[in-house]
Amino acid sequence: MTRYREPNGVEPEKTEDDIQREQLGPRGVPGAPDPARMTPQREKKTPKHVDPGHTA
Repeated sequence: MTRYREPNGVEPEKTEDDIQREQLGPRGVPGAPDPARMTPQREKKTPKHVDPGHTA
């Protein structure tokens, strides 16, 4: 089996995780919804407006 490799610096359209989630579902159950959701504490810690940084 020949595997196609992306050139350096180019991200593939789908990661291996994305492909597995399509085939097996988010928790290994095909067709099941993803039960993961952000906890209230994590939501509080996540910044609303992200400063992209500054150039040198």
